[in-house]
Amino acid sequence: MKVIDTKIPDVKIIEPTVHGDERGFFMETWNEIRFNQLVTKAKFVQDNHSKSAKGTLRGLHYQTENTQGKLVRVISGEVFDVAVDVRKNSPTFGQWVGVYLSEENKRQLWVPEGFAHGFYATSEEAEFVYKCTDYYNPNAEHTIIWNDPEIGIEWPILDGQELLMAAKDAEGLVLKETPHL
Repeated sequence: MKVIDTKIPDVKIIEPTVHGDERGFFMETWNEIRFNQLVTKAKFVQDNHSKSAKGTLRGLHYQTENTQGKLVRVISGEVFDVAVDVRKNSPTFGQWVGVYLSEENKRQLWVPEGFAHGFYATSEEAEFVYKCTDYYNPNAEHTIIWNDPEIGIEWPILDGQELLMAAKDAEGLVLKETPHL
């Protein structure tokens, strides 16, 4: 696997080695030893899978207890995936990284603990799978509004395209009004 640095040093893009021929392809999506050597030590306890229609925006979510690191990827379709640093003492606090993840590029994104996470489905449908380092805790979950002007995420939303999102995402708070880690 190849690990690519982003503008936030703790967030990493991971490109797996893909072996393909006329039959299809094979790739290793997780290897604890290599991940620990090349990215960080992580123990995953929960796997999640979501399916989203085009125009769905999920996030930006994080937990102040049971903080979660996430190893995310797309198995069908394409998303624009975003991580926002919410660690109050971090030199990159409030900064974001965005990357396209798709079934074609097979990239993964490592979103460490202390980051809000979200994505926007750019294909007709997108299936998104991810591993978490801690369990979901709805009582400690917080949502930052997707279009917080101080963060300034450059979502690839087409003019006039209707966003599909949960009420909690549409009603998220700006970063300065949310608790920080």
